[in-house]
Amino acid sequence: MTQRNIMKAILVMIIVLGITSCSKKIYTETGANAIKISTVSTENPIFKRIEANAYLRIEVNIPAGNHEIAYNAISGSVNKEVIKDIAKLEIYQSNEKPDFNSAKSIGSTVPSGNKFTIPFDVKLKPGIHYFWLSVGLKNDANIDHKLDLNAGFFTDLSGLAYKINQNKHTPNPFGIALRKPKDENVHTYRIPGIVTTNKGTLISVYDIRYDHSGDLPANIDVGMSRSTDGGKTWDAMKTIMNMGRADENSGVGDPSVLFDPVTKTIWVSALWSKGNRSIAGSGPGLTPEETGQFVVTSSTDDGLTWSKPYSITSQVKNPEWRLFFPGPGNGIAMSDGKIVFPAQYWDAQKMPHSTLIYSDDHGKSWNSGIGAKSNTTESQLVETTPGTIMLNMRDNRGSFRSVATTTDMGKSWTAHSTSYNTLADPVCMGSFIKAKVKVKGVLKDVLFFSNPNVSKAPRRNITIKASLDMGETWMPANQLLIDERDSFGYSALTKIDDNTIGILYEGISSLLFVRVPVSDIIK
Repeated sequence: MTQRNIMKAILVMIIVLGITSCSKKIYTETGANAIKISTVSTENPIFKRIEANAYLRIEVNIPAGNHEIAYNAISGSVNKEVIKDIAKLEIYQSNEKPDFNSAKSIGSTVPSGNKFTIPFDVKLKPGIHYFWLSVGLKNDANIDHKLDLNAGFFTDLSGLAYKINQNKHTPNPFGIALRKPKDENVHTYRIPGIVTTNKGTLISVYDIRYDHSGDLPANIDVGMSRSTDGGKTWDAMKTIMNMGRADENSGVGDPSVLFDPVTKTIWVSALWSKGNRSIAGSGPGLTPEETGQFVVTSSTDDGLTWSKPYSITSQVKNPEWRLFFPGPGNGIAMSDGKIVFPAQYWDAQKMPHSTLIYSDDHGKSWNSGIGAKSNTTESQLVETTPGTIMLNMRDNRGSFRSVATTTDMGKSWTAHSTSYNTLADPVCMGSFIKAKVKVKGVLKDVLFFSNPNVSKAPRRNITIKASLDMGETWMPANQLLIDERDSFGYSALTKIDDNTIGILYEGISSLLFVRVPVSDIIK
């Protein structure tokens, strides 16, 4: 150990001893000139594979008339459950505004017990100053844990301790960054879908956007990740759809995934744009040279291997329509054995309509429905009662989701009472599933919905909501804010077990996964 490191270690020890000493001096000034240190809790998970996760924003308010103060440490505690999970605690400073993305690290520590001290050196003049406590997790951290961190004191060079007034907060859950920007030299990962097989395996699908974050037409493939332990760890990514050379701008994306419990087959559908044959450049017709292609691939070995993708466009598309492709996310298997994907078509006037496609012979042939509502695009669906499908739609009018039901596989639709008045939406994809889970110890069919819970952009506040009456009502008590931060906004839900829901959602060019106890959603 160098002399400099020895001196630093001694300084940390002195600080720790000073802060933990029973005789430490506490700042006790009151009145208009009193220095106040307060906190704002973050509402976001703490992710493995992300080095810095904002946990707590700290505001130091030094009123005019005070001298410059030199602070050299922050101290506090963490719940004992997570001590072995933490790789690093870090303090960041952002000078002008409370923005973690522009903040700079000024000190760090590796906690060995539930008490911690982070040494740093800052001199603060009168004004408001912003700091952040950040957490980095070890690769083997348990993502079922939650972090409860308490900031205790700022300490200045004289040893005077300034109490941090921390607001009440709920512990932050852990999660895992399934895909990050630059993983495999990829610019952006987007458009999540996820499903659970009969073996309990999680199959996630998504866009691999190699060159930029933009939509088709672009150099995009469909990727797949697989977990056999409920999302705690994931196998290496596989590319399951690659439809052409990158220099031909032939991409495939917007995947949707479903599991057929009868044949034990996983199906994935997507849009293949040969050249400029996505929304802007697609036209009437059925061939890849004329129009975007509705393509599918499948796996019969629990996601280990996949068939060569092929087009079902001629089976499901009206040649007069300009484009027909999936609603990304997931499809369903019905109680009578049919398998169903959400879909959307753009008619001859370039007006979009949400709809569905289905197969009553386990994927040998496919049929499509008519549009449920004009000017709607990405949708998700559930079978509420045998033979009745509820379609939950992104509506380009903004503000709310639109909802419709069908009892004849999309030949006709009826607007639901909650349509365009109940579920707030900033014009974004949302996830919608039915799952039999434990509610107060009893198994019950519940509808779960996730999206950015805001009525207009920016997309933020990723939230899971639950309906205990098959979508007739969505009570405010039965919802959980997952992540308050701005994001690309798309999400996908799946049942992991009777007590746990999994959510895979977009950050900024990343895909983030969290295991969520049902009891946290349904109060």
